[in-house]
Amino acid sequence: MGFPGAVAERAAADYAIVGAPLDASTTFQPGTRFGPERIRRFARTFDDYDRRTDYHFSDCAVHDAGDVRAWDDAVEYLEFLGGSLADLARDDAVPLLLGGEHTVTAAGVRATDPDALVVLDAHLDLRDDYDGNPWSHAAVTRRALDGDPDDDPLSTVSGTADRAVILGARTGSAAEWERAKQDDVTVVAPEDTADWEADFADESVYLSVDIDGADPSVAPGTGTMEPFGLAPREMRDVVRQVAPHAVGFDAVEVNDRDDGQAAALAGKLLKEFVFSHADA
Repeated sequence: MGFPGAVAERAAADYAIVGAPLDASTTFQPGTRFGPERIRRFARTFDDYDRRTDYHFSDCAVHDAGDVRAWDDAVEYLEFLGGSLADLARDDAVPLLLGGEHTVTAAGVRATDPDALVVLDAHLDLRDDYDGNPWSHAAVTRRALDGDPDDDPLSTVSGTADRAVILGARTGSAAEWERAKQDDVTVVAPEDTADWEADFADESVYLSVDIDGADPSVAPGTGTMEPFGLAPREMRDVVRQVAPHAVGFDAVEVNDRDDGQAAALAGKLLKEFVFSHADA
């Protein structure tokens, strides 16, 4: 089943949903391969109409392109996924990516080549590698900024972000916090996120929602839960602010280990993104 209300044909789409069920480097609790299906399923309860914008989701020209089936070679998969998303972007459809582990954001950034990456996340994800893997979900923001530390295997989709804003981050290694001191990274603590204001002028932005940015009390269905996180309304307000500047969006790290709370939040934030982007 496709995402509810995503009824536009591919050729007429202003937005295109793509599922990316990659589950290769997830740590602690795997299951992100079920994320795209669960997000679609738990979005079925939402009304089509949005009172704030006076839009119907089904009138926003959203197409559901289905899933890009994942396989064992994550780097090869990311290259293929990035090419698929780049095709959508070239046809003026904003890619809406449903993960899958957070690594898939690298493909979204490579496809859309934004000036800035905005991430809602509990973790900095600024490691150069995790357990020797530079394409781990724990290194995705570093990859989006710096590319591959050696030879870039995603060179066919070569965009990177000039800077990153990480909202809700509350944990990371000492080396990650050191990397976060550089001029191309801004970290906004959970307690400061409600007061954060988007200031992108003419910059293009890719927005990534790692569902573990939320407090695990409201979204326990994720691999690496981290207490003292964001409230859903705080995440919604960030999405509303960033969407008008965005060239791409994803919701990632949803797994099948709760009763649908994480998937419902991810699906609702996707709809908030579309309504806010369309309204702008």
